[in-house]
Amino acid sequence: MLYFKTAGESHGKCLVAMIEGFPAGVFIDETVINREMKRRQGGLGRGGRMQIEEDHVEILAGTRKNITLGSPLCLMIKNSDYKIDELPAVTRPRPGHADLAGVLKYNQKDARNILERASARETAARVSVGAVAKILLSLFGIGTFGYVKGIGGINSDKFLKDIGVAEKIREKSSLYCIDQDIEERIMEKIKQTAEKGDSLGGVIEVIAYGLPVGLGNHTQWDLRLDARLACALMSVQAIKGVELGLGCTAANKFGSEVHDEIFYEKPVQDKSATGGFKRATNNAGGIEGGISNGEPIIVRAYMKPIPTLKRPLRSVDLLTKEPITATYERSDVCAVPAASVVCESMVAFEIGRAFMEKFGGDSIGEVKRNYEGYLSSIWQ
Repeated sequence: MLYFKTAGESHGKCLVAMIEGFPAGVFIDETVINREMKRRQGGLGRGGRMQIEEDHVEILAGTRKNITLGSPLCLMIKNSDYKIDELPAVTRPRPGHADLAGVLKYNQKDARNILERASARETAARVSVGAVAKILLSLFGIGTFGYVKGIGGINSDKFLKDIGVAEKIREKSSLYCIDQDIEERIMEKIKQTAEKGDSLGGVIEVIAYGLPVGLGNHTQWDLRLDARLACALMSVQAIKGVELGLGCTAANKFGSEVHDEIFYEKPVQDKSATGGFKRATNNAGGIEGGISNGEPIIVRAYMKPIPTLKRPLRSVDLLTKEPITATYERSDVCAVPAASVVCESMVAFEIGRAFMEKFGGDSIGEVKRNYEGYLSSIWQ
């Protein structure tokens, strides 16, 4: 099973990610990983930490001459801002953060011992993992594309038609947005929010394309692909809601308006990722019954405004129990663009995990044989 864990604190020596179940024989290009790391550090609204860090991945184990061995992969990202032992204690918990709940759970008196791990700095390790998953998926023509759909209530209703064109637009956008009609309004709102000492959340959409029918499983609750994607995205700091396809709006429509009718067109080649079955619409978001149906998977994540504010909210001191204002830790005004990179990475990993469950082998050659055989079988 493809699996990963991360370790490390926000101001510790480094962040580490360990990936297990990755097949042997895959060339890992570190420039691909570091390109994703740089994207995570960008985006309008980021704070001072991003001027200090310059994230680069070092592969510590699991490869020889940049080719995977089938053993666990270990990735490391050093923290330039390493000063965890010098930082002051935090006794003024921030509403909306893990500070208070973590202190009570772990019997601590200093919220620093909680916030250092709870920090979204941890997502740098996740992005490195997602980049490795993308390298694997790309060998089978599968890709993921994440972008900002809206920030601070200014949302795009533009329908994404061509991912190639959308990627070029996103690369030029400081918001990682593909709707140029709303960019100026969002940028102005971020500026005004920064001046007020407040923060903003937003909506992120991720599309996975080129997938075959059959990833995920209907037979158990924890094997359903939509449930797994929702779990993966909800694990990202500040994400408070997830939906696929039509999502919540489907609850207000007739069944005839929601479900995607099925058509058949004989494939030109003797192999097809869908067996020739097609849909004119994709309201289901590419998943039916917990199984990918061959259409692009479309998933949205809803991010709350981050809880660290320059004008802090009211709180209570952990030691004196006196009313005070919450601690201010150096932070972002809006981290939605960066979070879109993290969400894209988590979707890529979860798709990769489902792919390896279906077609897994010890080497990439074995995985390819399994995949080719499957495509032939569903066409027949």
